[in-house]
Amino acid sequence: MATTTAVKPLTAFSYLTFDVVGTLIDFEGAIKDALATIADKEGIVVDGEAALAVYRDARYEPGAGLFPDDLGRCYGRIAEAFGLPDTPEYRRFMIDSVGDAKPFPDSAAAMAKLKQHYKLVAMTNAQRWAFDKFAEKLGHPFYAGFTTDDTKTEKPDPAYFHHVFSWVETDGGSKADILHTAQSQYHDIGISRALGMTNAWIQRRHAQNGYGGTIEPKEFTEPDYHFHSLMELAEAADAAFGK
Repeated sequence: MATTTAVKPLTAFSYLTFDVVGTLIDFEGAIKDALATIADKEGIVVDGEAALAVYRDARYEPGAGLFPDDLGRCYGRIAEAFGLPDTPEYRRFMIDSVGDAKPFPDSAAAMAKLKQHYKLVAMTNAQRWAFDKFAEKLGHPFYAGFTTDDTKTEKPDPAYFHHVFSWVETDGGSKADILHTAQSQYHDIGISRALGMTNAWIQRRHAQNGYGGTIEPKEFTEPDYHFHSLMELAEAADAAFGK
């Protein structure tokens, strides 16, 4: 499945900027798997999707920390909601489990394809220690990578994007050369549109209801490009470049 409302072809871009967590890395699966391990040990049944809703709400509480270290605090909210023990060990287990989250099945191969056509730039709300692990699992495809440790802010703050725009200019490019690629309407697609970027929405949850662990946007933004998987984008790029 692939649709486009874009006026610019895929051959018009030099840079692909990427959200990482949720677009390339299956953090929701990691959260649900870690909770299932804890719940099984404690003899308690936890609905994974319901737990993601608690996590999502916790992530946007005042005073929330940086991802994934904030998973410890978020686990405390989940534990309270489902009757799980809230221990330092379980909090650490949640942080480590999400820090070791796996890529989606198509991510590494798709990134290898896209790397043949573009400079791939990570724009993640994860901390550097976690991003380094994610990048390794993806096969180190990135030309450059930006984390919350670098930008001192999180998407959808426009300052995050302007930090990357400034870097692209030092690399000889411009905002017009970037296709921003992400699954989060709230963190990426809406704000990239507001900032005048061309974007590609990777709708990872197309077969599921709701927004999972990601906050629901106030309004839906129609993307320039719309794919159900990253491989669909990679194959469309191959076709556009005649490969």
